[in-house]
Amino acid sequence: MGSDVRILGGPATVAKLTRRSVLIGMAVSGAALLTGCGQGSGKVASNVAPDGSLEDRLNIYSWGDYDDPALFQQFKEEFGTVIQADAFGSNEEMIAKIAASRGTSGYDIVVPTGLMIPQMVDHQLIQPLDHSLIPNISTMDANFMDLNYDKGNRYSVTKAWGTTGFVYDRTVHTGTYRSWSDFLTLATGEASGRTSLLEDAWEVSSVALGHLGIDMNTEDAADLSRVRDIVVDELAPHVRAYVGNAATAMSQGAFTLMQAFNGDARQGILDAADPDRWEFVFPTPTANLWTDNWCIATAAPHPDAAHRFIDWIIAPEQAPAETDYIGYPTGSELFLDEAVEAEFERPDLIFPGQEVLDRLTASEYRGMQQRTRIMTDAQARSGV
Repeated sequence: MGSDVRILGGPATVAKLTRRSVLIGMAVSGAALLTGCGQGSGKVASNVAPDGSLEDRLNIYSWGDYDDPALFQQFKEEFGTVIQADAFGSNEEMIAKIAASRGTSGYDIVVPTGLMIPQMVDHQLIQPLDHSLIPNISTMDANFMDLNYDKGNRYSVTKAWGTTGFVYDRTVHTGTYRSWSDFLTLATGEASGRTSLLEDAWEVSSVALGHLGIDMNTEDAADLSRVRDIVVDELAPHVRAYVGNAATAMSQGAFTLMQAFNGDARQGILDAADPDRWEFVFPTPTANLWTDNWCIATAAPHPDAAHRFIDWIIAPEQAPAETDYIGYPTGSELFLDEAVEAEFERPDLIFPGQEVLDRLTASEYRGMQQRTRIMTDAQARSGV
């Protein structure tokens, strides 16, 4: 695409930010970043030209390698709008940048994870959407509309969603594994020294919470004390690494058990020389249902192009290419059609069945200070 799309950072940086990145440090930095950072008024005046054409530029701030560049080029060809895409590595990094600018960041679209949206709304970092400019919102799967963090989708539309589980080497671990309790048994037994956890404070604690059958979003000090005992004292001595993307760990050959986001596990399996060697588990009793979201920044300089792009990218015509590129579903109702799902390689890893969806838990920004301390102590205990 030449100069039409720009990703900040060199190849090494972009590789570290692939698809999903870490949420660690949210409690340490996120609350501070959102203190006293009120913004200006909402949407600026419309810039649609008399002939109906849009602004000539659109600035997007998103996770690295999280959109198909070919789609950006297609949008430019259809609407005459050049897209500039800059990458961030964590929610708190994104929030810090747009909060510090006090409404003059220059970004039109930002892509926060759902659990961050209430704080961003409270501090006027994102503006209400004009649903009349996003008619394709009617094509979204009801499973990913009207979620607790943004009732009525006033500020957000699901960009992509996924969940968390674990992947293991079937040639080494030959039993049947289905739960977080099974994960702990493996990690502290057969897979000791060959286990990786996600570099994510919420997700690391969720292993123990799932094992204990406790609400994944608990803030109870006694609950989190039990989590610390399991994660730091029982699990961490057996953990070799904490990684952002399990696909990277799978390619290294040093691990036989990895906590993983489903799309990253799929990427690793498809890239493996022997894909049948690996199995991904959607564990019981529950796991994270995360969503990343299209939002429009307060005082976005190109609000009409932003609305048009969101409407265009969520449309059924674009959803398959977007999902194929990023490895995660976009939330389009198109994917309720099993025939469409079947067109993808390993669709079972992209599209969990309804029975899995029904038992997932959406992560919330609660109790993160305790979870971050657990994560830090676990890494120290693991010696990494």
